[in-house]
Amino acid sequence: MTRAITFPGQGSQAVGMGKDLAAAFLAAREVFQEVDEALKQKLSALMFEGPADTLVLTENAQPALMAVSLAVIRVLEREVGFSFGRHAAYVAGHSLGEYSALAAAGALQLPDAARLLKRRGQAMQRAVPVGEGAMAALLGVELDGAKKLAEKAAQGQVCAIANDNGAGQVVLSGSKGAIDRAIALAPEFGIKRAMALSVSAPFHSPLLEPAAREMQEALGSVTISPPKVPVIANVTVQPVSDPETIRRLLVEQVTGLVRWRETVESFKGLGVTQAVEAGAGKVLTGLAKRIDRELDALAIGTPAEIEAFGKTL
Repeated sequence: MTRAITFPGQGSQAVGMGKDLAAAFLAAREVFQEVDEALKQKLSALMFEGPADTLVLTENAQPALMAVSLAVIRVLEREVGFSFGRHAAYVAGHSLGEYSALAAAGALQLPDAARLLKRRGQAMQRAVPVGEGAMAALLGVELDGAKKLAEKAAQGQVCAIANDNGAGQVVLSGSKGAIDRAIALAPEFGIKRAMALSVSAPFHSPLLEPAAREMQEALGSVTISPPKVPVIANVTVQPVSDPETIRRLLVEQVTGLVRWRETVESFKGLGVTQAVEAGAGKVLTGLAKRIDRELDALAIGTPAEIEAFGKTL
């Protein structure tokens, strides 16, 4: 069996995430402590107890989701002998999950990944004044149809494809006026449902260029090592191991399209037969099952799921 480990993005966070892992495993507690110390913030307490309106803030949600994913991986490595190369051939992550993937595979040190994601969240928030940007989820449309809608809705403003999640789900991002027009125009394009997303910034759109410049500076000051296994990059859907290419693609990712449908579709050509989502929630697992019905997709985020998965290695 050839396996890819995938790592969730923003939206998978929930109060209480990671708490059962911390209660059950020293390795998980060590990850959460390391992240807390790196950020000089009691992020683990926020993850375990809330409040939800503080956890959902981009600068908190991003490092928190990474911490849970890394806790799962560290527990797997220590408790069941999991290792990249022997038990997984590739990693991939959805947006911020790419940082989780790189940290899990040893390309980024855990404290660096936590600090980078904290800054990434803050930079994204600073890039566009509150109320000027927006995002919308389109259901029942594929990429080409979404592109046509975006072109018509733009009218001189930014209306970009942010996420091609597959299974008829595409996310738009850009100027609030353009996104509002896209929602109103959606029925003309045969789109089943278009709904505004409760987000703090227009992620993965050209409006986030100031955040991309800030992340270029931040990434320039950290060490990136060759990962133990290749990461399938969000913006190119190609396996990459070269540290300088990884650095460049993480900058491009801030404003670029998250090509998740193509990422899952690429697994078949790489010989991947199982996709394992490590971390909070099961969003990527649901998408994977709908994109490729032949792919064995599962999520591991609880002690019971880790135990069950360990028995299959």
